[in-house]
Amino acid sequence: MPKPAPTSTTVPAQAITPAPDRLGFAPAAAVPPELTAAAWDRASRRLLAKTLGEFAYEELIEPTRTDAPATPEGLLHTVGLDNGEILSFRARRGSYGSWQIAPDTVEIRDEAGGRRPFHDPVRFLVLARRLLDLDGATLGHLVRELTATLAADARLDHTALPAARLADLGYAELEGHQTGHPWLVPNKGRIGFSARDATVWAPEARTPGRLPWIAVSTALARYRGVPALADPGQLYAGELDAATRACYDSALRDRGLDPASYLYLPVHPWQWDEAILPLFAPAVARGEIVPLPTDGDLRLPQQSIRTFLNVSRPDRYTVKLPLSVLNTLVWRGLPTERTVAAPAVTAWVQGLYEADPYLKEECRVVLLGEVASVAVEHPVYDHLPEVPYQYRELLGAIWREPLDRRLDPGERARTLAALLHTDPHGRALTAELVARSGLDPAGWLRRLFAALLPPLLHFLYRYGTVFSPHGENAIVVYDAHDVPVRLAIKDFVDDVNVSAEPLPERAAMPEDVRRVLLTEPASFLPQFIQSGLFIGVFRYLAPLCESQLGVPESTFWSLVRAEILRYQARFPELRDRFEMFDLLAPRLERLCLNRNRLHSDGYRDRPDRPHAAVHGTVPNPLHRP
Repeated sequence: MPKPAPTSTTVPAQAITPAPDRLGFAPAAAVPPELTAAAWDRASRRLLAKTLGEFAYEELIEPTRTDAPATPEGLLHTVGLDNGEILSFRARRGSYGSWQIAPDTVEIRDEAGGRRPFHDPVRFLVLARRLLDLDGATLGHLVRELTATLAADARLDHTALPAARLADLGYAELEGHQTGHPWLVPNKGRIGFSARDATVWAPEARTPGRLPWIAVSTALARYRGVPALADPGQLYAGELDAATRACYDSALRDRGLDPASYLYLPVHPWQWDEAILPLFAPAVARGEIVPLPTDGDLRLPQQSIRTFLNVSRPDRYTVKLPLSVLNTLVWRGLPTERTVAAPAVTAWVQGLYEADPYLKEECRVVLLGEVASVAVEHPVYDHLPEVPYQYRELLGAIWREPLDRRLDPGERARTLAALLHTDPHGRALTAELVARSGLDPAGWLRRLFAALLPPLLHFLYRYGTVFSPHGENAIVVYDAHDVPVRLAIKDFVDDVNVSAEPLPERAAMPEDVRRVLLTEPASFLPQFIQSGLFIGVFRYLAPLCESQLGVPESTFWSLVRAEILRYQARFPELRDRFEMFDLLAPRLERLCLNRNRLHSDGYRDRPDRPHAAVHGTVPNPLHRP
């Protein structure tokens, strides 16, 4: 008789074959090459120093200064952890009460007097959860965001380039080397992305891709364009080849549908799979949403993740798509109402520019308009204002003017954030650009401030209108010698704010623009420049210029103040506005981004987008540098 089959479920080890994942990769093959202990340690050291510095700036922790003598790394400070151990580090203080932590000085000191290096930001959250007043849900999500940020940082380190090579890259390529928001600690959390998604769609992946398009019935979708693109056919004539347009029309006719009753728009493949197909399933079933092939153009994701530059046809528009991923405080969707209004806001802002010789002829500021949009309403969510806002930002597209066609011969452009970048050898891109310019460092900084500030100040003082000129929205345009010459700026409908107080220069603002733009009291409006530019960028650039260019921080802020005073001397008739929108007050409210994540909003669902928390005040270095 044959022997009975063994009843044990044990399988010999050599017989085990890893099951492939849904994309056909075995787990072992999917481990990214940058994920090594050494790379993780380097990224962790930097991120812990940033965590301590930004948490101290926002007074989430309050380090105690010791009486130990100063060293080149700064003064010795300590923080008590929940378990009784002491975290110590050396730090220098900077403008706005900021902290600059020396990464290699961070140690833990136990009760017996022992000392050991400490470089783990995730472990710090666990050891300081009561000190930081973190509830369990916030701690859990924060650990996830911080770990994802570290993984992205390790990927960036793995392919990092020296400053000299970075300076030669074009605008689109340089974006893939940036390290993210300098102020927010978990700045590449991207909750919703898998590890595989990050290798395809994150900017540091630097992977151009082809976007599929969809057709959406005009029963769900609305189109808007600036006057030159008032009809969607005018947009598609430039964005789609004739053969592609004919293919799309034919795909609809083959299903018995009329192309004249549909609008075309690209869609993020991740969004289609994760949000649109599940949540718009009835519309897909009824043929109100029809998937189409790609248009064939290669597009590259930028720092904002949801914005794509066309690298096959740089003359074509940049496209901004909703992405239901939580990153840097908010879900990265496109609000339906604001998407509809984007071209009207562009027409109004550019109308101010066209009628103002100072902006148009002297500043020559580049306003990258959002010239066309398609907003697709969800038939249920968009009529429920109390549901989480992420569900009212699911589907649409905004087309923005490309930067290349607005540059003069010999000019090149880089986001303002690029000036904060330091290569693996410790050399800042700013130092490389200054060296190439042939100018002395202070002279180069004067040119930088003269390019950035006058148009921002003019919109603020003359029109009571302010952009949010943070590192990703503000773009510095340079001449052929890498000398800053002018400013380009983008993201109007999301980041333009106006004063609540009426001004005669804004009397002709159209009602649809007035309805959608955020308004703030005049006393708060300067915060968008102070926190977006001065605190969000210059707070980091100033110490970088001191260490790499030999320009003291006090000199840096004196140069900024001098540019503001130069503008004010040029327009004395606006004297009352200088007081109304006061940039030189002795103190200003401290806006907090990390405090928002840890305390104010955490990760809870809410019907409206969150805003920065306010906590105390900070000294203004522009009051008397």
